[in-house]
Formats: sequence, structure tokens, C-alpha cells
Amino acid sequence: MRTQLQDAAATFADGPDALEGILLGIVDDVDRAVREPLEVFPVCHHSPASAIAMARRLREKQPKVVYLELCEDMAPLLTELRNCKLPVAVQAFATEIDGFPADWSPLSVVAPLTEASAEYQAIAYALDTPGVELVLVDRSSDHVFQWDDRRAHDGDPDAPPADQDAALHGDAVGVEIGDLRPRFAELEEHLLRHGRVRHWSEWWHQYVELPLGDGDHDTYRQVMLLIGSLFRRLAPGDPQRVRVDEYRERYMWTRMRQHLAATGTDPDDCLYVCGAFHAASRVAEFGVHGTDTFEIGPPTATRWQHGLIPSSHAAIEAQFGLAAGSVSIAATVFAKNVKRTRVRPYRLTGQAGTKKSRSTKTAAATAAPVVEPPPADRLSGFLQRPPALDRLDEAELLGWSVEIVRAARRNGYLASTADAIAVFETSILLAGMRDRARPTPYDFQDAAVTCIEKDTVPGRRDVRRLVEIMMGGDRVGQVGYDALPPLARDVHDRLAPLGLKLEQRGVKRALLDIAGRPELERCSDVLWMLRQLMPAGAARPIMGERTLGERSIQESWDLALGTHQRALIELGYEGVSIEQVLEQRLRRTAYDAKATAATVLATVEDATRYLRSRRLADELGNHALDVLSAERTVDGAPEVLRRVRRLLAHYRTSEPTLPPWIESFATTGYAHYCTLLPTAFTDEEAGARHVAAMLGFLFSMEGLALSLGCDRTQLELAVAQSHPREPSKTALLWAAQSHLGRLSRAELRERCDELLGNPLTVPAYPRYLSGFVHALEPVPGLADFVVEAVSNAFGRLPDPVLLPWLPTLITSLRADGSELAPLLIREAGRVFPGRLAALDAWVPPWRQQAEPEAGSAAGVATGGAGDAGAQGAALLAAHPATCDAVADLLGWDGTWLTPAEGASATERGALLLDRHPETAEALEALLTG
Repeated sequence: MRTQLQDAAATFADGPDALEGILLGIVDDVDRAVREPLEVFPVCHHSPASAIAMARRLREKQPKVVYLELCEDMAPLLTELRNCKLPVAVQAFATEIDGFPADWSPLSVVAPLTEASAEYQAIAYALDTPGVELVLVDRSSDHVFQWDDRRAHDGDPDAPPADQDAALHGDAVGVEIGDLRPRFAELEEHLLRHGRVRHWSEWWHQYVELPLGDGDHDTYRQVMLLIGSLFRRLAPGDPQRVRVDEYRERYMWTRMRQHLAATGTDPDDCLYVCGAFHAASRVAEFGVHGTDTFEIGPPTATRWQHGLIPSSHAAIEAQFGLAAGSVSIAATVFAKNVKRTRVRPYRLTGQAGTKKSRSTKTAAATAAPVVEPPPADRLSGFLQRPPALDRLDEAELLGWSVEIVRAARRNGYLASTADAIAVFETSILLAGMRDRARPTPYDFQDAAVTCIEKDTVPGRRDVRRLVEIMMGGDRVGQVGYDALPPLARDVHDRLAPLGLKLEQRGVKRALLDIAGRPELERCSDVLWMLRQLMPAGAARPIMGERTLGERSIQESWDLALGTHQRALIELGYEGVSIEQVLEQRLRRTAYDAKATAATVLATVEDATRYLRSRRLADELGNHALDVLSAERTVDGAPEVLRRVRRLLAHYRTSEPTLPPWIESFATTGYAHYCTLLPTAFTDEEAGARHVAAMLGFLFSMEGLALSLGCDRTQLELAVAQSHPREPSKTALLWAAQSHLGRLSRAELRERCDELLGNPLTVPAYPRYLSGFVHALEPVPGLADFVVEAVSNAFGRLPDPVLLPWLPTLITSLRADGSELAPLLIREAGRVFPGRLAALDAWVPPWRQQAEPEAGSAAGVATGGAGDAGAQGAALLAAHPATCDAVADLLGWDGTWLTPAEGASATERGALLLDRHPETAEALEALLTG
């Protein structure tokens, strides 16, 4: 082989030195790995050929120690795999980090496992075979981040997951065994173009998986070592990635030599399972006779939690940048290879979702020592031999064609038997055009898209996705109850009275009749906490609510805990109960460096609603007091006002006395906002909404604050020192002065009339109205005046002025007064007539109040109009009871005089003087004296 490659290098290159180094170096790498006393077994991740070769080799050699390229701290979790339904992922998770940048939190590492993978075969063999030890030798999860600068993660971190199943791993860093893909972009492009395929997964399936599917152990091993060495030598010079790869190889060989020295195990009884890329390593530590110069650094003080989370084929593809459907096709090929080669794969005893396999408990004990001859050269024959022609499996292809048509019809496509025949024939045609002896699943997928999809997709899934599902692409793993963390098991136990299979995927409807079954109230408490802690779709209330001081008597929920099992498991990393996790998160939110007073008050509400913890609420309330005192802006004033009003109303109705912290919050907030009020009126960054919220806090909390020792003079001085320049804030100041009694309604009307009468201020009138609308928050009694101001504007402004102004008015009300507009609309509905016909005769209430005052003033001024004296006498004569009561009170006993019919006021006055001359005499003495 070495001689042939040397001759080829001299023939096809400019000279033997140009290519000789690469080709002969590949042969040296293969020879070095093959002659290593500790057998190196190269694999590719999720490769059916690697899985079949792994199972075959384990049954032949029966090693006593299996070294596996997997994070060493994940070893304790592997025994729980038998309680899970594959695919699942082993996860290391950390939220309390120490030694890494804070913005990296939370840290997460996942290692997905499928049945059609070599690593699962090795794990199943080691765990179910007595006397066999499984040793994980790769870097720990902590070292994954120690050696990673967050710029070279596996996969494509910028590519968003295609669907919910693809997001099962979240933003975790993926670790896998056998990342075998060209790092030289031009090489990959060349292979894809000449192989007539679209992506790398299809090329690997066509030119590696299929030829190696029936190969023997030596052929498989040497070919995989050749590919690993080739990709390693043609990789571009990326110092960071090369450094991490070499660190991992030195780390693994150092761990293996340490284990061999500690246990005295013979290297011939061991098997080292690693990626083909690392199997062709050239580091000095390679092999049992390598150097011991590498020092493994200590882990950081970060607290790591470990568990199993559900995975899926789509999640694995998204995590590692594989083509959509490639893992599903690999699972299909693995099942076919098992039937064709009759190799019995290993499965963990009791594995959920798999058939029971024959026991191998005594295999290791009864196996005779195998004396193996030195490995022969299998590469030369493999590379020189043309690929074996595999005849067309018509039954399989026909079954695929029928199934895809049936699936298409279920998803709204107008497919028929003719389409099944077309898919069958087109698959054969495409395979022939691509120089393939038989159609591959990728050919079948292209044929199905061509013949069925046409130009539209009637449903959620297109034909390509339907093919992936048919091949097993919708397969999602599940972590069994026994493998769940204590918190997740506790949640399932507490929700057991609902009688639902919540471990299953999909949405389950839960109906809670709390009035009829009081024991369901505890389930309701759990569900509301889960809604707060988990993603939105995990627990979604349909009927019922949880507010301060209120409890629902009936509730309806849509639950999808099985679909969001990963999120539930990760909650278990934070505590042993959901109450503990919720309390920790509330504290973390409240004591965050960026927390505001409104944020802390929100945590007080949550502690009261979900945990019913007066202790925690008081602690967080006292912290909210400290945060408010330290704030120097009013950005959070609207939220503070809304939440403190709600909390105050709750405590007043549910507690005999107010908590001390909320009393202190009222007094501190009163003084705090009084201090900031003059500045807020002039600050350009503080909007009218924020100033209105400050005034709302001051006016609504005034009674409580004054009863606790505050001085109203402080508020009056703050208002007096405020001198806004912006129209909306000026209107707010006028409203505050009106509330404090410094400005009457008549003066307010006069100022608005001046604004409407001045052409220079008319364009700014909408902003004044915006301020008045915001003033409804602190002074809701101004609602009628705001309606009056808007009505006067519409009634007095001419159309050339009114029509250009309307867009500004509408946008101002919509942007700044959306929360208070309903109050304004209700007041307008109360003032204006309810029917259109009554509008013409309708007189506004503010005009009805003004007209009698004007008429009375005009009568006094004219002296005769209306004869006010006569009207007063007639009024007294018509209602004598009032005068009789006053006379009795004064002790006067008199009788009523009946004036002559038609007598004038002068005649009645003369009659009165004749009857009582003392008054006239006293007046005469006063005037003459």
C-alpha cells in the first residue's frame, strides 16, 4: 500500500515531494493505530456501519475494560439509560458558576445517544455483562468550558431550530463521539460535486456507510482510520481548534494509562472507542507507551448537576449541523443491516421501547481467550475493488411509495395510486442518473417531492418532512420515572389525583372542580407554580386565574409536561421541590443588580400568590423599600403605582393590620416622589406618563402617609416648585393644582379658552389634552372636564384648523392615553345623549350651569328686567313654611299679608311701610344724623 501511494504521488503530482508527505503520512497513521497494543476502535457518530461493527467486535473480543470517549463526569448516569426510551441525552448543567464569566450562565453540555450508535452498543455491553468495566476518559464538562472560548462550538449556533423537537437540547454545547467531517471546505465541495449529492450526510451514506455495511472488522477499522487521518491532515490551520483536539487526545490517553497502572489490566483485554479523527492522533501521549508529560488541570468551583433529558432525531441534527432526516435514515439503515448481517446488537436489559434480547451475562466468563493474528493489509483490496452491485429491493421501495402516498393523503395532498407508481419509477430513474445501483432514501425523498408536492403545501408538513417522519424522523425519546430527578418525580406524584398520563407527549386537558373536590386545590397550586417556572406551553390555564386574595372554584388546564420534559428535568437541577426553586428564582430576581423597585414588588406579588409566604413577602418588601430609596429616576413609577395599589388593596382586605414594610414604603415613597417631582416636570427623558404616575402615588397614598407622620406641606412645596415647559406636563401641573385647591374649575376653563383662542397655541392643544388624559390617573374627578375640553375644541375650531389637527389628537390619545381612554369614553357616554335624534336639542351640562348665572347677573345689572324683588316675594308666598319656621325660631308671631291682585311692587312696599313705620323712622334718623 505504501509503495502504491508513493508511485501515485509521483505520477499525479508535480513531483514525489508535493503529495508524498500527505499520502505516506496517512499510511503511517493507520499503521500506528493498528499496531497499538490497546485496540483503538474508530467510529463515526450515529453511523449504522459503526454500530454494527461495534456489536460484532464486542461479541468477538469480549473485552474486560471499555474506554469510551465521553465526558468522565457523566459515568454515574449511564445506568439510568435502561429506564429511558431512546433517543435521550446525558446532560451536565450548572447555574451557580464559579470560574467562568457570569454571562455564560447557565452552562449546559449534552451527549445524545441513539440505538443506532456505536457508543450505545459499548455502553449496553459493558453495563449488562458481568466483569466488564466501562471507563469514560474524555475531558469533564468543566474542562469543556475551560478549553472553549465560546467561538468554536460544535454545530451552527446561529441556525435556529426548525421546530419544537429540534429545540429539545436548547442552547447546550453538544459533545459527540466521532465528529467525522472534512474541515477543508474545498475538499467537501469537491466530494459533493463529484459524488452528485447535495450535502455531506448523503455523501457519507452513499460512499462510506453502504460499502462498509458488510465489511469485516479489519477492513472497517483500517478504512475509518484512513478517513480520519485524511481529514486530519487536510484540515486548515485553526490553532484554537487544533489545540482543543490535541488536549482532548492527550487527556484521554493520560486517563487510560492511569487506569491501566492502577488496576494492572492487560491492554489486550481493553478496547478504546473514540472518533476516527482522534484515532489517527499524532500526539506524544498516544498509546500505552506514550509520554506522561500532560498535566490535567483541576476543575473550577462550579457546581455541576447531571441528568438525562429527552432527545430526538431532529434535535441531534440541529445540534451538530447534520442534514434534516439523516439520523432517521441512519436508524432505518441500521435496522436493515441488523436483519441482513444477522448481527445481534446489544440492548440494555429492561430498555423501554425495545424488544427483549437474549442474556449475555455469562458471555464474558465463558469466552475463551482469542488469539488474533497480526492485522493484514485490507486497505489495498478495498480501495481497488469496485463497489458491489446491490440489487434493487423492489418490495422495500414499493412499500415506501405506498406509505408516503398514504401519509400525504392524511396531510391534505390530493395523492393517488398513480402518484405511488410515479414515485417508485422516479426513484429508480434518479438513482440511475446519479450512477447508483439502487435508490437510496435520499433519492426516494427527492422523487416524492417531485411527484407529490407540486407547487403548494396544504398543511403544516411538506413532503420532505413526511418522508423524514416515515423514516422515523418524529421519534422523540423519553426519560423514565425512575431516572427523573426528585423534583420531577415529586411533581408527577402531586399531580396524580388528576388521573392523566402526563409523562406522554402531547396536550392533556385537566378539569379541576375544586369546590367539589377540595384535594385538587393542591394540584392547582402546583400547576400555577409550573406555569411560572416552565415554558408557556407546558401548563396553560384555559379557565381560572390566580390573583391576590382570590382562589378559583373551577379551573381548566392544557398540560404538556411530557413534551416539555427537558424543562422539568432542568428544574430538578435547581432544587428538590418547585417551591424551593420558585423561592430561589424570586430572590435571584429581586436581588439582581439591575432590579428596580417595580421588579421587586412583582416578586412580592408572586411570593404572595404562589407560595403564600408572608415571611418571604416581608423580606422582599423590605428590599423593595431599599431599592426605591436608591433610585434616581422615575422610569418605573407607573409600574410601582400599579403594583403597590394592588398590594395595598390585598392587605387591607385580608389582613387585620398592614405589614410594617408597606407602611414604610408609603411614607418613603411619598417623600421620595415629592423630592423628585420638580425635576421630573422639567426632565426631557421623563414623560407625562411617568409624572402622572408619581402624582398618582402621591395623591392615592396621601391619606396613609399623612396618618403615619408625613407632612402635606412637602407635597404643596413640590408642586409650587414645578415649572414645566412641555404642554402635556403643564396640563398635569394644572390638574395637580386643581386637586390641591390652588386652581378652580373656572380658572381651568379660562386657561383652556385662552389656548383655543390663540392661533399660536392651537397646534399644541393636542399635547395639552394628552396631559389632561394622563391626569385622570392621579385626579380621576377631572374626567368631565376633559370631555368638556375636547368638546369645546370640536365646537369652536373651524374646519381648516380642526381637520389638520385631528391626526395629532388621535395619535396622542392612542400613544399616551390608551390605558385611561376607557375612563374618558365612559364619561363621554354619560354626558352625551344616547340617541342621534336627541343630539340637535342637547345642551352640554357645562353650558346649562353657565346660562342661569349669566341671566341672574344681567337682571341685577338692568334693575328692572325680571323684577327680582317681585319674584322673591312670589317665591316666599308660594312656600310659606320656610318663613314660618324662621319666625317661630325667632319668637315672632305674625300673620301673612295678602297683596291686592295686580298690585305692583311699589304698592306692596308702601303697604309694608304703613304696617311697620319703625323701619322707615330708623332709616331717616340714620340718614339725617
